Amino acid sequence: MSNADNKRTRIQGGDPVVLVLHSPREKCWGILDEVNAAGVFLRGLDLNSFDDWVRAVSHDEPFMGLSALFFPMWRVERLSRDEASGGIPSLFEQVEQRTGRSVQELIDNTRVA
Repeated sequence: MSNADNKRTRIQGGDPVVLVLHSPREKCWGILDEVNAAGVFLRGLDLNSFDDWVRAVSHDEPFMGLSALFFPMWRVERLSRDEASGGIPSLFEQVEQRTGRSVQELIDNTRVA
């Protein structure tokens, strides 16, 4: 595998990701900030609230923004890139399609508020 191919397959800061945790079991979606020996840092939200969040954003209703989150490595079960699959758009793409706004714009607006 070439170095360029390797960079495309690695999960890196700035990538949209889905994080699966245990004890208790949770799933989170967001934009990865960093992964290190201590844990995973991302700006995101619990996957259970994803549809409500997108609906609120798309209807210009008040909404809880994406939060800065940290999960210790002992809780991390799986970290995967949020990618389209089998004709179904990624969650990242769904946000942009359903709201007409970029995820980066939503993150920036959250930081200002």
